[in-house]
Amino acid sequence: MFRFLTAGESHGPALVAIVEGIPAGVPFSRAAVDEQLRRRQGGYGRGGRMKIEKDHVEVISGVRHGRTLGSPITLRVENRDWANWRDRMGDEPPETPPEPVTRLRPGHADFTGAVKYGLDDVRDVIERASSRETAARVAVGAVCRQLLLAFGVAIHSHVLAIAEIGQAAADAPDIPAHDQAFWDRVEASEMRCADADLTARMIARILEGKRQGDTCGGVFEVEATGVPAGLGSYSQWDRRLSARLAQALMSIPSAKGVAIGGGFALAGLPGSRVHDILRHDPDHGWHHLTNRAGGIEGGISNGEPIWARVAVKPIPTLAHPLPSADIRTRENLDLGRYERSDVCVVPAAGVVGEAMIAITLVDAWLEKFGGDSLVEMRRHYEGYLASLARD
Repeated sequence: MFRFLTAGESHGPALVAIVEGIPAGVPFSRAAVDEQLRRRQGGYGRGGRMKIEKDHVEVISGVRHGRTLGSPITLRVENRDWANWRDRMGDEPPETPPEPVTRLRPGHADFTGAVKYGLDDVRDVIERASSRETAARVAVGAVCRQLLLAFGVAIHSHVLAIAEIGQAAADAPDIPAHDQAFWDRVEASEMRCADADLTARMIARILEGKRQGDTCGGVFEVEATGVPAGLGSYSQWDRRLSARLAQALMSIPSAKGVAIGGGFALAGLPGSRVHDILRHDPDHGWHHLTNRAGGIEGGISNGEPIWARVAVKPIPTLAHPLPSADIRTRENLDLGRYERSDVCVVPAAGVVGEAMIAITLVDAWLEKFGGDSLVEMRRHYEGYLASLARD
């Protein structure tokens, strides 16, 4: 069984993750985890925190000499900013309590978290609700990617839109196939966008938002190739791969919508223009002529690339705050509060999306192929592919 937990506060000493279920013998590179952490910290529009943190992973357990052991893997990512927050975030009661945070930000977890846990200092909420937690998830995703890579699965993301700039809606039901040159351009772009002109327009839009003391949302797209048919199941609602992917992607802070394949655009088309025609031939085996389903039919992967789009709302911390209220006094306020933040997180959210796709696919992979070691899992996997070829 695959599972993982993350722990840690945004300005605490560190973020920690424990990953259980990764089989023994998977090649492991700490540098590969650090690379994913670096990618998460990039993207135009990030705030001052990224100038402080230079994320690196410490592997505490579960790996020896570049191979997983089959036991739980423990990962730790230090928060360098902890040195500046010891008096406000230490575990011991302070001699002088820090000033409480009581002004609520619209759109954040401030209000709901304070109400749920009976708190009147919002600092207790925002430290865990912060998107800083996603660094731990990206580290977990990087471990999962190394397992998937052993079977030829690749995961990528790119930005489709920032605010009104770009392709915000899935208005083209035919999902294009992207080659390595496309993804190389994405990785070279500050916006994680392959189109240089569109990148420049996105940056200009973020700058405009920053000048206005505002923030920008957008849409990213994530792709997984090399996924065989057969992951997931229609037998129970919570085993459907599409449902699991949607939940994983919606767990990303600021995510407000997920579309698999053509998504909402397909609802406005007749069935004859939506469903992917299936073919079989000796050279390609089973394959579809289009991929409007985004690689999933009936809650099960169908062998085509898995595609999902995620709508990311503008983050709620504004340099020119909206009207708000005080959690302690119940007083209505003309202005909320500002806490150091980003202007746009869409490129970074795409990297987190890749991690969540990797985590979800590994869960489904272990469910399908099992095995306590990579050798055993590969034997199951190859036997399954051989049975598909015979069919």
